[in-house]
Amino acid sequence: MNLRDIKKDIDYVLSAFIEDCSLVAAVNAKVPEEKASELMEKAVDLYNELRDKVNKVEGPAGKYYNALRKEVLEKTDALYEELSAAVKKQA
Repeated sequence: MNLRDIKKDIDYVLSAFIEDCSLVAAVNAKVPEEKASELMEKAVDLYNELRDKVNKVEGPAGKYYNALRKEVLEKTDALYEELSAAVKKQA
């Protein structure tokens, strides 16, 4: 794992989430646009937070990037759970 790869992972995972939020808002009229917008804003904030962390390596780079990659996936999963809950709530 290197710096370039982790940056690509952050970009890919969070842009996919934002795209999914847009799709849910467009296709499922029962999900309030405000909720989809709120989740997209959280994703953008998470993106900014993670990109800041990428540039501040603490300790051995390999271990740091692996931990950061795990954080990306865990926090994005939490956002997906929120999106899923919003869809289920409105169904």
